[in-house]
Amino acid sequence: MTRKLIVATPSKGRLQENANAFFARAGLELTQGRGARDYRGAVAGLDGAEVAYLSASEITGRLARGEVHFGITGEDLVREEIADPDSKVELIAPLGFGHANVVVAVPQAWIDVRAMADLADIADGFRARHGRGLRVATKYINTTRRFFAQHAVGDYRIVESSGATEGAPAAGAADLIVDITTTGATLAANALKVLDDGVILRSQANLVASLTAPWSETAREAARIILSRIAAEEAARTTREVRAAVSLNEECLQDAQATFGAVLRDRNGGTAIFACPTNRVAALADWLIGKGAQRVTSARLDYVFLASNALWGRLAGRIG
Repeated sequence: MTRKLIVATPSKGRLQENANAFFARAGLELTQGRGARDYRGAVAGLDGAEVAYLSASEITGRLARGEVHFGITGEDLVREEIADPDSKVELIAPLGFGHANVVVAVPQAWIDVRAMADLADIADGFRARHGRGLRVATKYINTTRRFFAQHAVGDYRIVESSGATEGAPAAGAADLIVDITTTGATLAANALKVLDDGVILRSQANLVASLTAPWSETAREAARIILSRIAAEEAARTTREVRAAVSLNEECLQDAQATFGAVLRDRNGGTAIFACPTNRVAALADWLIGKGAQRVTSARLDYVFLASNALWGRLAGRIG
């Protein structure tokens, strides 16, 4: 089989810009052959892959049906729109943008309702007082049902929301909502509060792989190359190369790894070269000076390519 790897990416707006920037950091340029109106594109220098520009929700559906191999979409859409997502897709890597939380929010006037257990308590008596169960406005129907079942909230009816969900309680269309929020400002403006344990999912954009797509040899090799570059960029971004002329025995090296996450990569004469998490470099430098180093340097790296690629290894294990 020679079928190419298909990478589905958002077709417009900030999500498209962020997706392009994510791939660009890994040295992967996404191109649109005939400009912004072209919904097909390519990965520059990688003949085994092509790009499909789609809406985020359409990307999720195509991943589930195996019509694309890779897609960039929110975890909230994956969990909501794909039945048994763990058997159909693999979340490869969070991308650091598109952050939002799926939450349960109730009117601020419900002063005695602070947690899901309180919601379960009032649900039991709500029908006796009002002649009906709780009404929950949401676009996240499956997510809501799973979460409410986990917290033993049973007597409720979902009101499907196609507009501004947060306005449903004030309009009398619902009693509470399950919705997505970034800052919580819109909820507060509508006199709503998030329950203390009401954050259902902390979502962000993810690189997602379809487990049901036709993984030809061409597609596999293109995926391996892409994931190798993504992993190399991530390793370089989150670590620094630390060098010090110092003599360390095996016990000290184990201590450096356990305490600072610093892994000895090489010895060059009397110089020890470590890969260290960015936020632990200063502490490692102090420790090395305490061990006899006179000078410690830290350097940024563009990429760190490793023979063992954890991202590809995990995906390859699932697609067989």
